[in-house]
Order: sequence, then C-alpha cells, then structure tokens
Amino acid sequence: MLVVLALAGCEQLGYESANTVAVRREAESKAIGAACRHAGRAIEDCFTLNRKADKAAIFAGWREMNDYMRENSIQAVSPQLSAAPPSASAASSAASSADVAEQSRPGTKARKS
Repeated sequence: MLVVLALAGCEQLGYESANTVAVRREAESKAIGAACRHAGRAIEDCFTLNRKADKAAIFAGWREMNDYMRENSIQAVSPQLSAAPPSASAASSAASSADVAEQSRPGTKARKS
C-alpha cells in the first residue's frame, strides 16, 4: 500500500510516464504544423525546419489550421524575420575572412594555425 502511494507522487518529482511524453510531443508537433500553416509555409518546409517533430502530427496540425483558415477567410501571416541564421559553413568562411583581414592589417603579427 505504501509503494502505491509513494509511486503516485512521481509526477511531482519530475518523472513523466511514456504516455505523458507521447501526448505532449504530439501536441507540440500539431502546434508546430498549425503555426507553419498560419505563417504560409509549405508543409515540406515545415518538415525540413522541424526534423525532430512527429511528421504525422505536424501534418494533422497543418491540415486543421488550413481548414480553419479557409472556413473563416483568414489570410496567412508572413514571417517578419529579416534573414535566416548563418549556417556552419557561412560562419567558418566568415571566420577565415576575418583572419585574412587581420593578417593584412599593418603592424599585426600573423597567427599560427
């Protein structure tokens, strides 16, 4: 009897059951899909941007938002971000460009790599 009472409070300690994690993950994926549709993103772009999310749930959220937007004549809201974050290759090329610029300045010593 004590074991049952002790285990009943595991959620208060931060332990989540597998079912709770699965339900939360599905809800988050559906929210991602709905947000992608509201932002006017194609479903393929949404899959690409959210590789770790469940694709079936993303599609379900995207489809639900699509139906809702059609029924209520809601237009997509375009994202207001100016540019995508730099990729790893762009960051490495920027770092190498900075090294070249630093070495070409008069009075600076060349660094050894």
